[in-house]
Amino acid sequence: MEKRLLNCEASDFINMSAEGLKSAIYASEGRTILTEAAAPLQPVVDGITNAEIAKFAGADLILLNAFDVIEPVINGIDEEEEYPVKKLKELVGRPVGVNLEPINDSIDLMDQREIINKGRYALEENYIRAQELGFDFICLTGNPGTGVANSEIIKAIKVAKKKFNGLIIAGKMHSSGVDEPVIDKNTVEQFIEAGSDVLLLPAVYTVPGFDTEDLKNMVKIVQKHNKSQTDPSRKVLTMTAIGTSQESSDKAVIQKIALECKACGVDIQHIGDGGFSGLTLYQNINTLGNAIRGERHQLRMRARSIKR
Repeated sequence: MEKRLLNCEASDFINMSAEGLKSAIYASEGRTILTEAAAPLQPVVDGITNAEIAKFAGADLILLNAFDVIEPVINGIDEEEEYPVKKLKELVGRPVGVNLEPINDSIDLMDQREIINKGRYALEENYIRAQELGFDFICLTGNPGTGVANSEIIKAIKVAKKKFNGLIIAGKMHSSGVDEPVIDKNTVEQFIEAGSDVLLLPAVYTVPGFDTEDLKNMVKIVQKHNKSQTDPSRKVLTMTAIGTSQESSDKAVIQKIALECKACGVDIQHIGDGGFSGLTLYQNINTLGNAIRGERHQLRMRARSIKR
């Protein structure tokens, strides 16, 4: 039996399996924070990575956005470093993941298309490369305007599960430019059936028309699925995402979103990179942590040495 993530040291993560990480998160009962950081941007503070700032503020999991697996760059880590992701994991003592985007270049969008490098696409060769680089999880989602439809995410989950040994997070935080429901009951069921380990859902108050009742209903679908499973690997976690630039809102907004989502039963709360220089306000990561796990656990997560 793995420790709950709240009690994990940096040394615990070194050889932790994907299923072990999933169990550690589940055992923490909704008190896990995932923080997104834009890898190639100049960090908020020079001489340090945004991921290190996120860890200092209380992040349990680090998700790199805009990271190219073909030409890997993490600003704040020497460009000569052959395996920058493994180096980053040494620096933060936390599991690290990457966003990969299941883009359909032919789909019509609601706004101007954002063109990204092939190293950010959700492709079979990129899952293999992510494994080589040392990532612990992949998040199959879409940045604004890139053209990621839920149907493409479903296809991507199935391939990623075969080619990548870590956890697969899947879902949309916002439209990604596609005129479709960000999430609905049918899509949740299809994500689960495809093999997603963590279902990504928008946090309440972050996308129009998605409220507490909607989130509760989505979480209940996952809980019903989990009750029917005897194989732990088939059980699914839930994660809500603040990915609509509200991550840089005032503390009262972060607290309200955090408590509403926790009351709905989610396992992980994501806070995006929409602040300055590819990271939310570090104070808001701390606010999120204080809201969902209190000052004692939050201080422990912030102060725990990576040498333990």
